[in-house]
Amino acid sequence: MGLLRQFFVAVISLSVAGAEEAKSSESCGFAAIFNFGDSNSDTGCMSAAFYPAALPYGQTFFHEAVGRASDGRLIIDFIAKHLGLQYLSAYMDSVGSSYEEGANFAAASSTIRRQNRTFFDGGSPFSLEIQVAQFIQFKTRTARLYNKGQGNSFPRPEDFAKAIYTFDIGQNDIAAALQGMSQENSQAVISDIVDQFSNQLIYLYNEGARTFWIHNTGPIGCLPVAMPIHNAYNYTPVDGYLDQNGCVVYQNDMAKEFNTKLNDTVVKLRALYLDASFVYVDIFSAKYELISNAKKEGFVEASEICCGYHEGGNHFFCGDYNATINGREVHVGSCQDPSSRISWDGVHYTDAANSWIANRIITGSFSDPPLPITRSCLLA
Repeated sequence: MGLLRQFFVAVISLSVAGAEEAKSSESCGFAAIFNFGDSNSDTGCMSAAFYPAALPYGQTFFHEAVGRASDGRLIIDFIAKHLGLQYLSAYMDSVGSSYEEGANFAAASSTIRRQNRTFFDGGSPFSLEIQVAQFIQFKTRTARLYNKGQGNSFPRPEDFAKAIYTFDIGQNDIAAALQGMSQENSQAVISDIVDQFSNQLIYLYNEGARTFWIHNTGPIGCLPVAMPIHNAYNYTPVDGYLDQNGCVVYQNDMAKEFNTKLNDTVVKLRALYLDASFVYVDIFSAKYELISNAKKEGFVEASEICCGYHEGGNHFFCGDYNATINGREVHVGSCQDPSSRISWDGVHYTDAANSWIANRIITGSFSDPPLPITRSCLLA
């Protein structure tokens, strides 16, 4: 009996090990991507809705302006490619778009909370609430077309449950909070931002979303336009204002506070909705790692900006034009080699930097749970 028992134990152990191995190699095979966010993942919304983008934006990869705030691709583009899906068309772009494998609702300058600013004031009408409403309309109308036999160029109704829902939003909320509040009420404001984010995630869950890939917000204090080096001549900040990389500490601390609350919220959602996968992606750490090791990774100093002029408090944003500064004419255009820079225009990242970041996060090494994006549908 002892030998027989050992035999059955060995068989069971092998079966369990085989099942675990099969699970570890399982791929989700996502049918589509639905993305929500701001300029970090806008693939043409604001360019289609308002004024069209212009070169040198898009020059490196697309060789034309395609509505992205970069010289080339964004992180969402690299995610789509890695998943074997086409680049996402913006929901607002009615010309030359394809929605068979998903849609992008992200819009530059967008926030989680509603804004009181117009496009002409640097705002966006496409808050996360509106983006989710657009998605629900997209889902409803494409199902209606499909039922009429006219939905061949759209996701099938069953694809919505098999899609991955990606999010990269919150940076503009933090920027607005930094401008308009004191330290005393920062926690209340950030809690409200995260609560509103959570509400929209729940709306999407109720619409059938089951795989959520949620980026936290990046190190806003490391954006070159925020650094004193680009804002004043002969300025020496007080001790503790900047970290070892020249990033503004209090701005990054605000981002970290948001990220901590967002992570806590994702954990709660994971416990509430057991049939859904909620993956929290630490984009802050991925970007900060790149900034901290810029030269080691083949880039110039992280504070250097490729396109635009930002010196001594003079700010002329990326374009192809001449500007007059203290009686001197300067060309406000792209640097010769964008691939050597992390920052494209002082706020957004280059194609090369986005590629570096995407290659790190898709592996799951910056995720909780630590799942590669190809297996992010698996329940923890």
